Amino acid sequence: MIVHQKGEFAEGYNAITAYEGPHADMQMDFGIIRLSAGTAYSNKEEKERAFLLIEGSVKLSWDGKEETVTRNSCFDENPICLHVPKGMEVRFTGMADNTEICCEAVHNDNVFEAKLYTQDMCVSDIFGKDELGNTSIRTVRTVIDDSIAPYSNLVIGEVINHPGKWSSYPPHHHVQPEVYHYRFLPETGFGVSIIGDQAEVIQHKSTSCVPGNLVHPQCSAPGYAMYYIWLIPHTKEKRWLKDRTFDEKHTWMLQPDAKIWEPK
Repeated sequence: MIVHQKGEFAEGYNAITAYEGPHADMQMDFGIIRLSAGTAYSNKEEKERAFLLIEGSVKLSWDGKEETVTRNSCFDENPICLHVPKGMEVRFTGMADNTEICCEAVHNDNVFEAKLYTQDMCVSDIFGKDELGNTSIRTVRTVIDDSIAPYSNLVIGEVINHPGKWSSYPPHHHVQPEVYHYRFLPETGFGVSIIGDQAEVIQHKSTSCVPGNLVHPQCSAPGYAMYYIWLIPHTKEKRWLKDRTFDEKHTWMLQPDAKIWEPK
């Protein structure tokens, strides 16, 4: 299921998925907070939450602490993310127009210390380099997962899909649902999201809702860089431990001696 955003998000919180609302099978609350300079928004609820700054500048206030953070480009700069337990209030004050923040919220009774993940703390890797003719090379940034925060019930990270390339490739699946939220550079860009055996065009600020156990390869059109946030809930049945089950039809290409056709 693809959710397309028509125009800009409204000021404040814009819900895209919810436990008791749209796309409840994603098993998370997910939305975008939009702020202008000088506007404020506060959030306090009985869920664990991660607030990832996509772009802009915002003053964050939580648990007696305060920090102003800025991110000029989600393509060129690592993310900044505030992670808080249930019941903790977070206040946001916009320091620049068009500031947008991703919010992921899940059920979690664990009590843990809130943490601001700064840009230098992000784990950034290059996947697909020197494989398949570099047709699936991409930048993968991991902010929170089980290896980083084992007390958490959420996973959040980012992918920079290089222009004309593939990601989430070779096709794989896992039992947990997953949400992708996209941005393009330039913003007129587009790509294709495949969920199971269904393919649909994605555009700037689209969202893909991927049910568990379905493959979900992605690609961007040539000339257009594609950024997306990836969000996974740890479910009651199974935590996500970087376990991906590759589609058996395509596992041959994982072999070191796999022969890929090249023009002669």
